[in-house]
Amino acid sequence: MGRMLISSLAALITAGGWAQPDSRTVLGESNELLSAGADAIRAGRYDDGIRLTNLGLERYPATPFERAAALANLCAAHAAKGDPDTAISYCDESISINSRNWRAYSNRSYAYYLKGMYPQASLDIDVAADIAPDARQVRQIRSMINERSLRPRIIMEDHQ
Repeated sequence: MGRMLISSLAALITAGGWAQPDSRTVLGESNELLSAGADAIRAGRYDDGIRLTNLGLERYPATPFERAAALANLCAAHAAKGDPDTAISYCDESISINSRNWRAYSNRSYAYYLKGMYPQASLDIDVAADIAPDARQVRQIRSMINERSLRPRIIMEDHQ
């Protein structure tokens, strides 16, 4: 059951397009590795996406905005793979570069959700919602957090 839930949530992440779109280098040329990494992550090929994104960061100069986007993508991929601790560290780094990157907050919220850290997940999804109130991913994660964090109360109330 747990594996099925993780697979469903990972599919939700990629279907929602939580990887940020292609990146541009300082010179205005496309960083094809970062773009390919984002595409792979959106397609659910997380290991390829991680590898390509890391290569893109290593081989080409990136603006702070591009680096923050790439790190948020790495966060999304690791969360989708069920590795929330690694995901959180990438999101932390992304947010330290660009505190207005709603996807990094949304991805970190999902990683906290995976760890059962619902108060932290709620705080991050609130920040993401303040930045991007109409983002479908934000609504989806908020719904998941609310359902999961309310479940123990509902079960306890049913047994009283």
